[in-house]
Amino acid sequence: MRTSTKHPYPMSWLTGLDVVTIILVTMEARQPFTIVYAPITRLHLRAIPASYYALIHMTIEECLSYEPDVTTRNRFRGFYDLDQKQHVVAILAIGIKRGSRLLIGGEEIRL
Repeated sequence: MRTSTKHPYPMSWLTGLDVVTIILVTMEARQPFTIVYAPITRLHLRAIPASYYALIHMTIEECLSYEPDVTTRNRFRGFYDLDQKQHVVAILAIGIKRGSRLLIGGEEIRL
């Protein structure tokens, strides 16, 4: 059994052959959605500890930049409007959830 100098295992480790096949998959590049924040969201953020700002921003970017219409279980506590035609996500409100309560700008919101 021959081993490659670049790989610690013999080439035949998976296939039983001394041949490696490389398959390249190309995907169409997706354009990210533009994310805009309503001015009121600044007031909403003031009611949230500043130590969470980076996490909130990262969550918004990860969840809404490419698939804003996909529901996830770990979605941040925010409300937004999606314009598919213009490719824009407008963040309307940002809040935190404490137990079964939703607080936006320090005020409890009943859904």
